[in-house]
Amino acid sequence: MAETLMFNALREAIDEEMAKDPTVLVMGEDVGHYGGSYKVTKDLYKKYGELRLLDTPIAENSFTGMAVGAAMTGLRPIIEGMNMGFLLLAFNQIANNAGMLRYTSGGNFKIPMVIRGPGGVGRQLGAEHSQRLEAYFQAVPGLKIVACSTAYNAKGLLKSAIRDDNPVLFFEHVLLYNLKDHLPEEEYYLPLDKAEIVRKGSDVTILTYSRMRHHVTQAVKTLEKDGFDPEVIDLISLKPLDFETIGASVRKTHKVIIVEECMRTGGIAAEIIASINDRLFDELDAPVLRLSSQDIPTPYNGTLENLTIVQPNQIVEAVKKMVTLKV
Repeated sequence: MAETLMFNALREAIDEEMAKDPTVLVMGEDVGHYGGSYKVTKDLYKKYGELRLLDTPIAENSFTGMAVGAAMTGLRPIIEGMNMGFLLLAFNQIANNAGMLRYTSGGNFKIPMVIRGPGGVGRQLGAEHSQRLEAYFQAVPGLKIVACSTAYNAKGLLKSAIRDDNPVLFFEHVLLYNLKDHLPEEEYYLPLDKAEIVRKGSDVTILTYSRMRHHVTQAVKTLEKDGFDPEVIDLISLKPLDFETIGASVRKTHKVIIVEECMRTGGIAAEIIASINDRLFDELDAPVLRLSSQDIPTPYNGTLENLTIVQPNQIVEAVKKMVTLKV
């Protein structure tokens, strides 16, 4: 197994699918000659030409609409938003067009497109470049939402997303591109609708995704030393949620903590709590706890920025408090 960085794993996924299928193309700002804002498409234009690695103007609504039209006519476009926050300018094209056209056309059109790029809270990128758009799009019918967290799952998930006949929002975290992982030399695909059990345990279920998977992993090292046995699940699929995996864990541990970088109000955790209470309320020994980002625009100041998002020590404290709670 070869070791590679996450941005290279994503590049491999796009390269492999473009080589297999001439209908796959990439469009967005600086995806061609510059190679993408984090080099995910570096030099691919030399291999596939400038029409399949299409550099667009800074007009997110225009090129996203063009991608929807391309998907309707049989192509498989991949959009890079340069920064996912910019795609708020294309909200109408993503929601009203990409998400709904398969339904409003009575199934006459498929919309096989991937909308991918860097997001999340980086290191002093400022409020507009520190967006977490998963909550914005969660309520939109017709979209699939995936958040990769390792080089391994990034490649397998992106390959599956490109082959899917539905629009997929593919979230990559800006601080994970240089993560290293060992990737199989043989081709592989990962399901878009399945969570990953990162660590089996019996004390408490910790649900997380994207960068927070790594904060949880860091916290678990401390918890293990102190005799705690948490089960950690990387959600991966944010829409639809893998409730089979979530439910099996809740029935085992009877306690749940959700760790997310999303905002607290109306975030992914809010939906998960509602779903758990609807389906598994009698299995709970304690109310579901969510550790979320502060409901404020992300500060530029580094110290303040860290205070707005969940840190490993907060996860440790929350687990200890919940597990030792007398019921």
